[in-house]
Amino acid sequence: MGGNVLELNEANFEEEVLRAQEPVLVDFWATWCMPCRMMAPVVEDIARSFSGRIKVGKVNTDEVPSLALRYGVHAIPTLIFFQDGREIERVVGYVPRRLLEEKLKRILGEA
Repeated sequence: MGGNVLELNEANFEEEVLRAQEPVLVDFWATWCMPCRMMAPVVEDIARSFSGRIKVGKVNTDEVPSLALRYGVHAIPTLIFFQDGREIERVVGYVPRRLLEEKLKRILGEA
């Protein structure tokens, strides 16, 4: 994972996502998932571009199925936007960088 992308699990999810002061983008993925692998560089690029304004993390659904179950992730990749400890938006499947940027700018009040 890129330096700006957190590896999330049961031990750090609450602190890094639910208690975060800034918005958080969480990518639910798996190594065998080709659309997830296509999405990975987009997510890493978003993390770099929005560094200091949002947090970006990834949950490997094979390693941490409990988080996928908790958030009703039925297909991957699923990207969930959190703010103030709650889900505010969700995107399922591969999406272009531009769509994620638009959503993040709206969340940040920059749109």
